Amino acid sequence: MKPLHGIIPPVATPMHSDEELDLPRLRWYIDRLLSEGVHAVFVLGTNSEFYALDDREKQAVIATAVEHVAGRAPVYAGTGAESTREVIRLTRMAEREGVDAVSIITPYFISPSQKEILDHYRRIADSTSLPIILYSNPVTCGGLKIEVETVARLAEDRRFIGIKDSSGDLTTTLEYIRVTPPGFAVLQGRDTLIYSSLQFGAKGAIPASGNVAPALCVEIYDAFQRGDHDAAREAQWRLNPIRLSLGLGTPPSGVKAALDLMGLSIGPCRAPVGPLPPDKLHRMREILKQAGLINERSPG
Repeated sequence: MKPLHGIIPPVATPMHSDEELDLPRLRWYIDRLLSEGVHAVFVLGTNSEFYALDDREKQAVIATAVEHVAGRAPVYAGTGAESTREVIRLTRMAEREGVDAVSIITPYFISPSQKEILDHYRRIADSTSLPIILYSNPVTCGGLKIEVETVARLAEDRRFIGIKDSSGDLTTTLEYIRVTPPGFAVLQGRDTLIYSSLQFGAKGAIPASGNVAPALCVEIYDAFQRGDHDAAREAQWRLNPIRLSLGLGTPPSGVKAALDLMGLSIGPCRAPVGPLPPDKLHRMREILKQAGLINERSPG
């Protein structure tokens, strides 16, 4: 497997107007992301509405992604769930479908201790041959995060290849980098901090805005890799208003609204998440216009 690195968008899940999966549109959408230079495809993340999909739908999304990508890039899948047993079952399914690695968010309703989190991940690792990407997102998970000491202990096990840190706390990100070995990839999950994290050794990012402005996210990473810090910083400044606009609605309604305004609709979110109200849609339209993502010919 290629080292975990680069810009890896959490692929929003296309749906028809009746909220059923739109797998042909998923294939089209994956092609669009790959054409913009992203380094991997990550399905069933939080921005993919994994929590709203049943087992059959999750398997269909994974199978479609693996088959359609066909080796052009790594394919990762989120297999997080509330219980260890459920995560193991989903991870084994993803392994059968041929993903390259799985990303596993912490439980998001209960609040286990750090020892319980440690045991949770180790038991999952024992059940699969797939590499595992840890995922800490305190905002989504009721304040629960994977503490620095826990990450350090898990990173000693080579079955754990990295972590997505969506805490938004740069100190936490930097501590993850400091206490883990060079081969362990810390990925930024807060899009406004991609450049800052790369400066201190992060290997890339899993940005929600990679759905809306994938080329711009890639520009931050690529410019940094070639040593052009001015270009990387400028790309980050251009990305930030786009990312902040995605918070105008309940996630991931901002992502889907932006794509719709750009003439790249992938359908609605699954209820209860609804569309943006008109006033917020107007604000988003203006931000996307300023960013050059909407022009006079765009439906938005």
